[in-house]
Amino acid sequence: MRAFHIPTGKKILLASSLLLAFTTQAMAFSEPQFQTAFQQFTQSAKGSEEAAANAFNELLKQDPASPLIMAYAGASTGKLAVTTMFPWKKMSYAEDGMAMLEKALQLAAANENAQGHGSTPVILEVKYVAASTFLAVPAFMNRGPRGAKLLNEVLEHKQFDKAEPGFRGSVLMRAASLANEQKRPEDAKRYLNEVVKQNAPQAEAARAMLKGIPS
Repeated sequence: MRAFHIPTGKKILLASSLLLAFTTQAMAFSEPQFQTAFQQFTQSAKGSEEAAANAFNELLKQDPASPLIMAYAGASTGKLAVTTMFPWKKMSYAEDGMAMLEKALQLAAANENAQGHGSTPVILEVKYVAASTFLAVPAFMNRGPRGAKLLNEVLEHKQFDKAEPGFRGSVLMRAASLANEQKRPEDAKRYLNEVVKQNAPQAEAARAMLKGIPS
């Protein structure tokens, strides 16, 4: 059975979207707690998967109604599939993670105006975390179409333009990567050029990626 994983390049895209000032408004956990868990989530070192899953699940105990923490707890739980060689455990981790992400999406939808990191609404961040995870799981789990749909919803959301520049850049980069995978070079270039136009933190990465897309 193919292990659940997020390719390195996509890890970078996900990480770069959220290295922003974290606001604790209406949250039951502290910024240092979140940042510690998030740093573990974005690391690729051995043992980081367990550390991230444990950290976010502990935060979830403090604030079980938080869609943001639920989303990261789900994504980090799903990543535990790479830590075991037993197929049934891989599936258990992956399915548990996907279920948590679906619940996070429901919670976020109930309060679309809640703010997440900086000016980024929680609904957008939760959808992006879910989309990135769904697009990374093995094809047999049939989450790819759902991930692509969520990613497109983030791009077309009325509040997307108000989100943090780093977040917008990462969403556009992920959309470009997906378009490239799906042999849609014109769409990929459009997303990448938008990253450059907005002078997002990922602008240099976008320029580099543009060079590899056929004219």
